[in-house]
Amino acid sequence: MKKIPITKEGLVELKKKLHLLKNFDRKKIIESIKVAREYGDLKENAEYHAAKEEQFLIEKKIKELEEKIFLANEIDISAIRNVDRIMFGATVSITDLSKNFLVKYKLVGEDESDIKDNKISINSPLARALLLKSKNDIINLDTLNGVIRYRIEDIEYI
Repeated sequence: MKKIPITKEGLVELKKKLHLLKNFDRKKIIESIKVAREYGDLKENAEYHAAKEEQFLIEKKIKELEEKIFLANEIDISAIRNVDRIMFGATVSITDLSKNFLVKYKLVGEDESDIKDNKISINSPLARALLLKSKNDIINLDTLNGVIRYRIEDIEYI
C-alpha cells in the first residue's frame, strides 16, 4: 500500500477526529438507536432508520480515518534544514506576476489542505508546479483562463 505524506500536525488532527468519532459520536448514536427502538415497530420507525443510517456513516468515517492513519507517512518539517528547493511541508511565498499579488502557501497532505488557512494539497496543480523549484524561479501554471506566471519569493520550513 502506498504511504500518504502528512505533517505532524495533520496526523494529530486525524487522530483527534477519530477519537471523537469513537468515543463520543459512536456512543451518542448507540443511545439514539436504543431510544428509537422503544418507539415500537422497527419497520415503520423513522427515528430508528435515521439513527441506523447515521451509525453506518459514523462507522464508515471511522474506518476511513483508521485507514488514513495507517497509511500516513508523517513528515517532521522541523527536521528539514538548509534545503533551498520546494518539497512537501514547505511554506512558499509566491507573487502572481500579472497582478503583482503576493501570497503564502504551505504544501501539505491532501487531508490537511484548507485554502482558508493557505494550506494547499501536495497533489494540487500549483503545488506540483512548485515542487523542486528554488527561490526566484518563475513557474507557469496552465489554468482554464490561461497561463498564470508566478515568481517564488521565499521558501521556509516552519
